Amino acid sequence: MNDGEMLKIVVPGSTANLGPGFDSIGLAVSLHLTLEVVRAESWEFIPKTDEVKSIPTDESNLIYQVASKLASEYGVTLPPCHVFVSSNIPFTRGLGSSAAAIVAAIELANELGCLCLSQEEKMRAASVYEGHPDNVGASLYGGLVIGSHLNERTHVVNIPHIPIDLIAVIPTYELETKKSRTVLPSAFTRAQAVEASAISNVLVAALLTHNWSLVGEMMDADVFHQPYRESLVPELQHVRTVAKRNGAFGVALSGAGPTVLCFAERGQGEKVYHALKVAFPYSDVRMLSVEETGSCVYKMALEK
Repeated sequence: MNDGEMLKIVVPGSTANLGPGFDSIGLAVSLHLTLEVVRAESWEFIPKTDEVKSIPTDESNLIYQVASKLASEYGVTLPPCHVFVSSNIPFTRGLGSSAAAIVAAIELANELGCLCLSQEEKMRAASVYEGHPDNVGASLYGGLVIGSHLNERTHVVNIPHIPIDLIAVIPTYELETKKSRTVLPSAFTRAQAVEASAISNVLVAALLTHNWSLVGEMMDADVFHQPYRESLVPELQHVRTVAKRNGAFGVALSGAGPTVLCFAERGQGEKVYHALKVAFPYSDVRMLSVEETGSCVYKMALEK
């Protein structure tokens, strides 16, 4: 990027797990983080929307931390920039705000440092930083992502087109993933592990064959995390009841919560949305869609 250019990086938010697909299934949603980057004398991050108004503006910013770490692994120092940050992804609500920032940082390092990374290399770097491939994979590739993150390799299968409507019920309180993980059991018996993975396998098969009622059944059957997290997200059961009564085929915690995501067949979402708006006047209820496009980088000439 030259002095006369601006770099624009757009990354979608995401939902993870979809019930039983714990730490391995992600779905990109129609919320976005946008960076506008110009060369400058020193690093500064300038928030442009409410969602990001509290971000660190200096080199302690997560985006800088990830980008500079990645660049240093390739022996590169990044030139300082002013980064204008816009986002409509709610913070610490289970909609992948930090994963989007990690992917944006990797795209930033790749462009500024001329690293020429492949999608697979970006995916590996993002998963190593995040610890699992679900949210970062969805932000990078778009659509539905099914992944495994092992010591030596990260594998991802991407299905861009999943024809469903999404309705998010976003409570006013934050829930950090760290806290939400403390309520989970540290071990499963073999029988429990077999049951949990079987449910997850059927969820994937049902998603790929568009067997929506079976998808919903498997979301409810999750034994990995939702039964333990319900105590932290009292809305879950009520949202499930209202959404299903009004045509949703499935309801699941979005990531670690507290957002609850409702899934409806394409064209059925409006009815679910309006019912939830009435039932949850104090929550932020949003109609969303599956974002089929992953992270994008644009180069523009600055106006003279």
